[in-house]
Amino acid sequence: MIDNLKKITEKIRRKRYPEARVVFFAGSLARGEGTTTSDLDLVVVSDRLSSAYRESFLFDDLPVEAFVHDPQTLEYFFREVDRPTGFPSLATMVSEGLEIPGASDFSDRLKHLAAATINEGPPKWSEKDVTNSRYAITGLIEDIRDPRSPQELHATGTVLYSALANHFFRSRHVWSAKGKAIPGRLRAVDPDLAGRFLDSFDTLFGSHCSREVIQLAEEILLPDGGFLFEGYKRAAPPSWRVE
Repeated sequence: MIDNLKKITEKIRRKRYPEARVVFFAGSLARGEGTTTSDLDLVVVSDRLSSAYRESFLFDDLPVEAFVHDPQTLEYFFREVDRPTGFPSLATMVSEGLEIPGASDFSDRLKHLAAATINEGPPKWSEKDVTNSRYAITGLIEDIRDPRSPQELHATGTVLYSALANHFFRSRHVWSAKGKAIPGRLRAVDPDLAGRFLDSFDTLFGSHCSREVIQLAEEILLPDGGFLFEGYKRAAPPSWRVE
């Protein structure tokens, strides 16, 4: 399966990106974890482009997501776009990606750059970041204590799932994760907490019982001061007005 996808990637490189020095075949398909609906994720790198871009297309009925860069735009996205968000998406794809048509000094330099970015870690959360996250999670927790309907419980729970995971990661100064990547990232950082995190949300969504999720949120927020409502204040910039 992997060998066939590598051949398809090489066909894409020759047909759509003949000037590319390397294509990194990455994502769930490259890890052998893909499903029948998974995209083929590619990072395409040429010597020089007028600007980086992302595009989606079908190739022999296979959905493809291509992130097209040169070394300078790639480094900019590593450091100035992805790193401040706490999600090292592009760097991870390059670091873990399989080089097509093969490894070279050029691809090695890019992999070293990606690894250095990942090893550097995300920017440390400021006190303001932590406070805003505590307040947002507190509001979500209050909404699941006595929800008006299962539908509202599910809607709030889906937002809380990502918010609570992100607080856990960022408040501990490690890279965060989004969506379907959250369970695996939790297991990598703290297997014990991951099990309780995932079980508590299974209970929330399955039997509509919020007690375990509330207890988990208390545990995750405790090192930063716990739930926050009383005394919270967030000022808008003075320039936010129409004269």
